Amino acid sequence: MRVRADIAALLHEGHSNTYIAMVLGCHRTTVYRARQALRMTPTGPVPAMQRLYAEAFPTGRVAEYRPARMPTSEAQAAANRARLLAALRNEAA
Repeated sequence: MRVRADIAALLHEGHSNTYIAMVLGCHRTTVYRARQALRMTPTGPVPAMQRLYAEAFPTGRVAEYRPARMPTSEAQAAANRARLLAALRNEAA
């Protein structure tokens, strides 16, 4: 199979099949077959997983991940439930 030069160049830069197909206006299968012809491995996992795999000491957490709202602890969730039940009991009475 002859591989298009533009597909090969983007593959060597490390782009995904979907990205290359979108940029060049071809089908993903065309890019997939070109990748096979060049004997290149498929692109890696999604970016968050790539960062996780790249950590020197894998901890199972992404280092720069900061959620907008921190999850509540079990004790805080129990206190919230108790306050909610107390408020509902007062409204019903």
